[in-house]
Amino acid sequence: MGVGGIGIWQLLIILLIVVLLFGTKRLKSIGSDLGNAVKGFRSAMTDADKGADDEADPKRLDAAKSEQASDSSGSTSDAASSKPADKTKV
Repeated sequence: MGVGGIGIWQLLIILLIVVLLFGTKRLKSIGSDLGNAVKGFRSAMTDADKGADDEADPKRLDAAKSEQASDSSGSTSDAASSKPADKTKV
């Protein structure tokens, strides 16, 4: 007995019928397409996991927001410090 009550001879006959119907070239292209699809799915899942980790980590988000705020506040503080200096000169 083989897989699920199917013997080895039944599996070989099914394989032979599939090869006769589709041909080896077509089966090869189907196999490579299926392999590429699985590869793409795995890479998308790992990319999604990495993105979910970044979104789920509040420390990283807070650090990124504080860096962004310091960058923007640094440029406004320079402009703000030059404006009062201009007013005092006038």
